[in-house]
Amino acid sequence: MQLSSTNHAFITGGASGIGLGIADALLKRGVRVTIADINADALAEVLATRGNALRGVLLDVRDREQWQAAKGKAEEVFGPVDLLVNNAGIAPDGLELADSQPESFERIFGINFYGVYNGIVTFGAGIRALGRGHILNVASMAGLSSERATTGAYSASKYAVVSLSETLRVEMAPHGVGVSLMCPGLVMTNLPENTAKIGGNLRPGGKMPGGLDAGVAGEMAVRGIERGQFYILTSFDRDEPIRRRFEEQLAAFAAGPDADLAG
Repeated sequence: MQLSSTNHAFITGGASGIGLGIADALLKRGVRVTIADINADALAEVLATRGNALRGVLLDVRDREQWQAAKGKAEEVFGPVDLLVNNAGIAPDGLELADSQPESFERIFGINFYGVYNGIVTFGAGIRALGRGHILNVASMAGLSSERATTGAYSASKYAVVSLSETLRVEMAPHGVGVSLMCPGLVMTNLPENTAKIGGNLRPGGKMPGGLDAGVAGEMAVRGIERGQFYILTSFDRDEPIRRRFEEQLAAFAAGPDADLAG
């Protein structure tokens, strides 16, 4: 995508972490940006340190009425959105599936998956009608391989974003709209704090043990958009679990049906 022709980017979870990193990378390229976030204090802090090319709106990505209100406020100032970044998310709750709490599972899916879906149904048709533009959905490496205990709800929500994005890519391509899927590894963000603020449970410890700088991750995302990449990764040392998963799937195809069932 040629960002020089981009009019207006809308980024969820944009007041911190990867979302803010993406916003800063776009601002450097002259793109006007609306960041949406549930944290009013974080929004105010960011808006106080950037110029007039950045605006902010409060948004709980689970609430479709808020999405419509946010769209109206954003486009009233900067015009139609032609770059949508569905980034907002919360952390795993640290519970095994057999011990999971329905309200926690639903909260994770409500933000990590339905938040992405709500962004697409709010802005997708308008971007498609423009005949250009781009949609970036942020999932996780946990959406490509899920081999860790106590991340079941989180991984399932990210797998769902992967599948949704693959379908969206096929649907938008004939209309000149690009789609990218970002699957970051460990990035230094305030994800645990944001999760706690909305009532989410945290895995033991509740801290991010380091990782890639969020500004670097944001720049990687924007460069991936510019190159027209579908898969955008930030970690390149976690391919072995993905390789094992696909080798097991291919082995199942190669095995074929049992002889006594094949007829």
